[in-house]
Amino acid sequence: MCGIVGVYSQREPVESGVLVNMRDTLVHRGPDDAGTWCSPDGALGLAHRRLSIIDLSPRGRQPMSDQSGELIIVFNGEIYNFKELRRELENKGHTFRTESDTEVLIEAYAAWGEDCVARLNGMFSFCLYDNRKRRLFLARDRAGEKPLFYYHVQGRFVFASEVKAIMADPLFPRTLDLEGLNYFLMYGYVPGSKSILRNVYKLPAGHTMQYDIESGALTIQAYWHLPDPEGESLVSADALASELEMLLENAVRRQLIADVPLGILLSGGIDSSIVTAIASRVSSRPIKTFTISFPKDKEFDESPYARLVADHFGTNHTELEAEPATVDLLSDLAKQYDEPLADSSMLPTYLVSRLIRHHATVALGGDGGDELFGGYLHYDWIQRQESARRFLPSPVRRAVASIGKHYVPLGVRGRTYIIGLAGGIMNSVAHVNVFFDDYVRRRLLSPVASEIKNLSPLPDAYRADLPVPGHSALQKAMAMDFSTYLVDDILVKVDRASMLASLEVRAPFLDYRIIEFAFRKVPDHLRVRGKARKILLRHLAKRLLPSALDIGRKQGFAIPISDWLKGSWGAYFEGILKGLPPELFNMRFVSDLIKSQQHGYANTQRLFALLMFELWRRHYQISIP
Repeated sequence: MCGIVGVYSQREPVESGVLVNMRDTLVHRGPDDAGTWCSPDGALGLAHRRLSIIDLSPRGRQPMSDQSGELIIVFNGEIYNFKELRRELENKGHTFRTESDTEVLIEAYAAWGEDCVARLNGMFSFCLYDNRKRRLFLARDRAGEKPLFYYHVQGRFVFASEVKAIMADPLFPRTLDLEGLNYFLMYGYVPGSKSILRNVYKLPAGHTMQYDIESGALTIQAYWHLPDPEGESLVSADALASELEMLLENAVRRQLIADVPLGILLSGGIDSSIVTAIASRVSSRPIKTFTISFPKDKEFDESPYARLVADHFGTNHTELEAEPATVDLLSDLAKQYDEPLADSSMLPTYLVSRLIRHHATVALGGDGGDELFGGYLHYDWIQRQESARRFLPSPVRRAVASIGKHYVPLGVRGRTYIIGLAGGIMNSVAHVNVFFDDYVRRRLLSPVASEIKNLSPLPDAYRADLPVPGHSALQKAMAMDFSTYLVDDILVKVDRASMLASLEVRAPFLDYRIIEFAFRKVPDHLRVRGKARKILLRHLAKRLLPSALDIGRKQGFAIPISDWLKGSWGAYFEGILKGLPPELFNMRFVSDLIKSQQHGYANTQRLFALLMFELWRRHYQISIP
């Protein structure tokens, strides 16, 4: 895993010192090596921080050029099928100087041009400069595992793996984007191509970008989409489970390839346990597994389940005991995340990443299983709402939703579900796990409400209007979660937390062949049926996992933050939140929100969202427009 940076300037040469400074803000992504390259005219600079995984020799250093010197690349990620691609390219006459997947990527572009991305199986973001075409070609993997941000204003084009590198450019103004803030308060993350900083954007997952140096034209296009479901299938659960097992075995086998020590992030849940089972089967070396425990908070402690799986497969297992004192990590994590993120599981994710890094450089995890196979609790609720719409007239649903919005206090469980009753089923899907709905945000952001009102589109319509594939409400909800929550919350959380520890995390479930299998072939009745979830995956789990493991539960990495807020965390939160800028926030509303939490309302994650925003804003000295 690595960090990449690039600057192109039409007006003045790129300063090498600035480029190096931007690059070295990403030292955590690549502590092993560093490099820079500048074009002869000084207008373009590329830089790279390296975490050595494949071909540890200096030959794998980046920026890397092809043998002609006409193609230069900076690359973050792993190409899991690079050996197969290399053999195919060698048969076409290409020669190689290194054993790295980076060089395979350059030669793949030389052979197939921009269509090369369709042949890649991996997680990646990269920029390749084609001197013959005077063009920058950038791409991001299908699932969005690896980040890529960019800034394009007045003839200056800057890109980086993390926004902190862009903010190290002295010509970049650190100005809050009110639209991005509005989206963050709605979802707990900033979705899609948007950003919380003005004029900063993300290249969406599964997209490429071309930047023409001569004209300054920037073109973005999709090279991959989620497939349409085939509909209810007559194929048996046994047959589908066998196909899934074969796909997972191939994905895990590929992702176990590394020239450095490797382990598995084992939560004790079904997804990471299946990865452990298959890795134990295909690996030629003993598998190392790692988990985090909360012995004082049994409700959140998954370590006994992880230990059961580890013992069954004979892994070399390590546990980390977490303590509530990790409040000190919050400011470090706020600094690490390029935009504020309201997912408190970033804490255990970072802690276990830090633990693993003492023993390994690469870890496999179970991310993607919930979105692909139907693991979330709200999928049952979505199906029940779909049924309810057949019996409740639209005026009745709108009236109930309005009552819920205006009269049910924030923090009462089920409030956003009630609000979602208005409109079509996609409105229900869009209101799942909302932090601050539109009515509440108008009150919270009352000092800037008139400015935000003129922004469009509003966050409330964003998810409801996404062109996700699927016919049933369940299919659309799962496609939406894959396209938004997975990309912009889960994968961001894992990437930044693991990279802060200089650990590469791989996700076998996000092999694109498994993604396409799950969305194309798995029928609804093998995804969710009533309270039964992940039906097909649990069918496979019965084959692979110890019978004593409770495969019906749902937990994963989480922390008892509500309990911690009753102690020292509460005072810390209150102290920071009282310092929120009053030119943005209604401080009386914030004070009432804190009091409601103290009186038993479920506003923990909302307070966490505001805390992480304020810690992030202060650290980076973000100006308010």
